[in-house]
Amino acid sequence: MRSGKLNNDSPSPAFRPTLFIVLVLCSLGTARPGTAQETRGSAELPSGWIELVDRFETYVAANRVVGGSALALRAGEIVVRHDYGLADLEAGTEVGDRTIFHWGSITKTLTAIAIMQLRDRGLLSLDDPVTRWVPEIRQIHDPYGAIDDITIEMLLTHSSGLQNPTWPWTEGRDWEPFEPTTWNQLVAMMPYQELLFRPGERYSYSNPGFIYLARIIEAITGDAWQAYIQKNLFSPLGLSRSYFGVTPYWLAPDRSHNYDIVSGPSGEAELVDNGADFDPGVTIPNGGWNAPIGELAAYAAFLTKREAHSPEMQRRFDAVLDRATLQEMWAPRVPVLEDPGTGRTESMALSFFLVKDGGHSVIGHTGSQAGFRAFFYFQPLKQTAVILVFNTANHAPGEEARIAFEGMMRAAYAVADPQN
Repeated sequence: MRSGKLNNDSPSPAFRPTLFIVLVLCSLGTARPGTAQETRGSAELPSGWIELVDRFETYVAANRVVGGSALALRAGEIVVRHDYGLADLEAGTEVGDRTIFHWGSITKTLTAIAIMQLRDRGLLSLDDPVTRWVPEIRQIHDPYGAIDDITIEMLLTHSSGLQNPTWPWTEGRDWEPFEPTTWNQLVAMMPYQELLFRPGERYSYSNPGFIYLARIIEAITGDAWQAYIQKNLFSPLGLSRSYFGVTPYWLAPDRSHNYDIVSGPSGEAELVDNGADFDPGVTIPNGGWNAPIGELAAYAAFLTKREAHSPEMQRRFDAVLDRATLQEMWAPRVPVLEDPGTGRTESMALSFFLVKDGGHSVIGHTGSQAGFRAFFYFQPLKQTAVILVFNTANHAPGEEARIAFEGMMRAAYAVADPQN
C-alpha cells in the first residue's frame, strides 16, 4: 500500500509541499472501495475540511464511487489531500498522489488562457468575428443571418447561440465514435446544426465553441493546440505529467480506469468498467486534460498565488499570463442562473463560472466526460482552492445520491471560500 506521501519530484515547482503526515484511515491490506487515506501538511486544516470529507464520503457511498480524491490549497501550498478507493478495481490499484484522472471541461480554461495570451500579444481581439478565423461555421443553419456576429468573447462566455453537443447522435451503436474524431468530420456535420438564438442574447453552454477557439489558436500560431498548450502553459508551470488523448506508456501504470453506474436489464444498478483510455477526438480543447490531482493544484497555485515562491517561478507565472489579465477573465459577463429560493447565483466570465451560494463566492469549472467527474473552485482574494475528482459516474442516481451531491458541493464552496 502506498504511503500517500506527496513525492517531492511529483508536484510542479509552482508550489512547495510542506512537511506531510500520513493519516491512514483504512487497514494495511489491499485497498478496496470504501477505504481512504488522508495526507496532511503541517499547516492548520482549512475551515470546513472535516465537513467536506464527511460529505465526500457520503457522496461516494451513495453513488457507489470506485475511487476519487479531494484536495485543499492555501497560498500555493497543498494543505491536505484525501484519497479514496481504487484507481483500478480489478487490479486493486489504490488512488494516490500519482493517480492520473481525466478533468473534462476544466480543459476549457486552458484554451481560454491561451486565447488571452494571444490577445495580450496583440494577435487578436475578443471582438474579432469568429468567421475571420473559422469561416467553416458559415455552413451552420442560421435563421437570424447573424453567424458573422459571433465574436471570440461570445465563445468564451457560452453566449454565441451555438449548440452544446459536438456529437448529437448517442444511440450507443458500435459505429458511433465517442466524439468526432477529426475536424473534417465536425465540419461535415455543420449544415445539420442550427444557431439557437441571436449571438450575445443569452447564455447557453457550447462545447463546439471551444473547438473553434482552438482552431483560432492554431491559425494564428501555426502550432497544433496540444503543442501550444504544452509549450505555453504546461512547460512554464512545470506540469510534466499532464497530457491529452491516449496515455503515454510511461504514465500508463498510474492512469485511473473510469466506471459507469447504469440500470441493468432487471432495473438493478450495474457497474461498468470502461477501461483507462478513451479517444476525445477533435474535442480535446474542450475536454481532454489528463493529470494527477497535484498538477491541478499547481495550476490552482498559479491562478491564486499573487507571488510565487521564487523569482524564477514568478518569472514563469508572469510568462503565462499577467495577473491583471487573469482578473479580467474573472469579471462577470453573462448571467447563468438565479435561484430566488436559495439565493444561489451563477455568472459566466471568460470560460470560468462565478458561483455565489450560502454566503460563499467562488470561481471555477467542472468536468464531466466518460466516467470521470471533476470539480475545481478557488477564491483568488484569499488564495484558497478546493479540487474534487471521481472516476465513477452514476447514471441512475436516486434522491439520496442527489442530496449527497448537493451537500458535498456546498461544503466544497465553504472550503474554497473560508469565512474566517
